[in-house]
Amino acid sequence: MSGTASLLDTEPRRGTLAALGSVARRRARRVREAMIAGLLRGCAFSAVAGLLLIIVFVLKEAMPVLFDAATRKEASLAAYFATSMWQPVGDIPKYGILPLLVGTLKVVVVAMAFAIPVGVMAAVFASEFAPARIREALKPAVEMLAGIPSVVLGFFALIVMASWVQAITGAHSRLNAVNAGLALGLGVIPTIFSVSEDALRAVPRSYREASLALGASRWATAWNVTLPAAGAGVAAGILLGLARAVGETMIVLMASGNAAIVSRDLLDSVRTLSASIAAELAEVVVGSPHYATLFFLGAILFATTFIINVVAGLFVERLRRRLAGA
Repeated sequence: MSGTASLLDTEPRRGTLAALGSVARRRARRVREAMIAGLLRGCAFSAVAGLLLIIVFVLKEAMPVLFDAATRKEASLAAYFATSMWQPVGDIPKYGILPLLVGTLKVVVVAMAFAIPVGVMAAVFASEFAPARIREALKPAVEMLAGIPSVVLGFFALIVMASWVQAITGAHSRLNAVNAGLALGLGVIPTIFSVSEDALRAVPRSYREASLALGASRWATAWNVTLPAAGAGVAAGILLGLARAVGETMIVLMASGNAAIVSRDLLDSVRTLSASIAAELAEVVVGSPHYATLFFLGAILFATTFIINVVAGLFVERLRRRLAGA
């Protein structure tokens, strides 16, 4: 009887210990989850704080262009568009930013005209037509292009592509907007391809099956059904590529010729906003009108990228609502 009583006493103790152990494990799990959540929250706030500090610093250094009387004697909003010459070093400095804006526009137009068709069509091929083995090799190969440093692409454009472009087009200058735009397009293609391919793969399979069941060919299905259904993702990829093209520095610095001239000819050398900042900021006198102007150019680049991202978000949301309504 005593043995049976001891067993009966042991069972409640085991149950109590098991319950206490379960409570302790749940408490430890909640502590770990709280620590992880706090760490993630800290990382997010740190990223936002870092971005805000960068914005404040750039705007602070660019403010003399608007509010400092001594700086505005040489560099002001009126002076930026009063001349078409960019000669910040000299007895009479000239800070005309029109050549830089035109050069940036020319390079970006060439880059996007090259990258959008190649990136989107490659994404359509990978998601709709390529066999599984080819798709598994194609996507990592294209995305690997994004890992190539910009300076390497710029060096390739400077040494190799420039001669090819000059031989094909007969340009009088090896380094021009076409050469820089094509090299920049190589850096933009992975972004457009990756986002577009993911968007196309996310389209429900039932869309394709319904189109094929109605007698449409695979190409007609891809062009008229899958691509419009993934239009929001494709548009987002294009706008992300555009944002990178606007802010790219090393490729255009090495491949464009860096001639600050206003010209309609794409085969002329150009100079972009980002290339001007990279080439001149290391040697500029801190606090000078030239210094404030370079930071003002950085503020223009930041504002342009911000506007592109906002437009991308609005466009994607509008397109999603329209597709959901359809």
